[in-house]
Amino acid sequence: MRWTHRYIPSMRTELNFHLLEQFVALARTKNFTRAAEELNLSQPALSRAIQKLEEQLGQPLFERKPREVLLTDLGELLLERAQQILKLMEDMFSELSEAGRRGRIRLGAIPTIAPYFLPGLLSSFAKKHPDISVIVQEDTTEHLIKRCNHGEIDLAILALPIAAKFVEVEPLFDEELLLVVPVGHPLGTAQSVAIDAVEGYPFVMLSEAHCLSENIATFCRRKSVQPVTVERTSQLATVQELVTLNHGVSIVPEMARNTDTSDRRIYRSFSGEKPQRTVAMMWNSYRFQSKAVKKLMEHVRLQSAELTPQR
Repeated sequence: MRWTHRYIPSMRTELNFHLLEQFVALARTKNFTRAAEELNLSQPALSRAIQKLEEQLGQPLFERKPREVLLTDLGELLLERAQQILKLMEDMFSELSEAGRRGRIRLGAIPTIAPYFLPGLLSSFAKKHPDISVIVQEDTTEHLIKRCNHGEIDLAILALPIAAKFVEVEPLFDEELLLVVPVGHPLGTAQSVAIDAVEGYPFVMLSEAHCLSENIATFCRRKSVQPVTVERTSQLATVQELVTLNHGVSIVPEMARNTDTSDRRIYRSFSGEKPQRTVAMMWNSYRFQSKAVKKLMEHVRLQSAELTPQR
């Protein structure tokens, strides 16, 4: 395509940040109706804006289908450049406003980590940096990844594996997963338990939305063991209480054992290969990271070794 002298000024005059934001929203949602709702625009207004952009470029940016729109090759190239431009603008305003704003961090964590790992971490961080406030947002791994990509959280503490684009992941430590049984249970008499010994006992598990459930299921499948799940719940504390009430046995992270003050539950390691999970830190490397966020990241690194549950 040959660019004329007349065409270049027109592009520079007409192409604005609002138009780029509209284009990126449509590329992400792949649907004019959803993108228009997200942008608080009417669908015809969004259609006109995209058509105007395509006219300026002289080529279509989207392939229109009955239920969705897909990016053309030119659209893919523009999306990459548009995201870079919008990020630069966002980072510029973040940097300019940071100096005059009290430090604030939005920290995400999965429910099987937040109540056990964060209290000690945040307490020691607050003593070192009393001028920085940390707002904790607890959610599942899937939702934390989306919120990290969209800039709704600055940092997240979760467990591997993490399958996502546009995020950086740094492993922090490995944690053993333990069998928990009620006092008096036959599996609680030995100091360690073979994984195949749990087969046939009813299991209380977290709902499938939690990555811990898949972590446990993957380990059991590898060992050719199929736990019989009789109940599922959304909170690890509820799992522990249901075990106490003889609803079944379960497998929980070691950090949950270390904060458990009840004498009505028994925790045991598995013999041989032990199930475990890797706790990690996740952030969006394409977004601006304030000095406050960098301080918390360094604090997490320094504290992880000390906060790793003792075996």
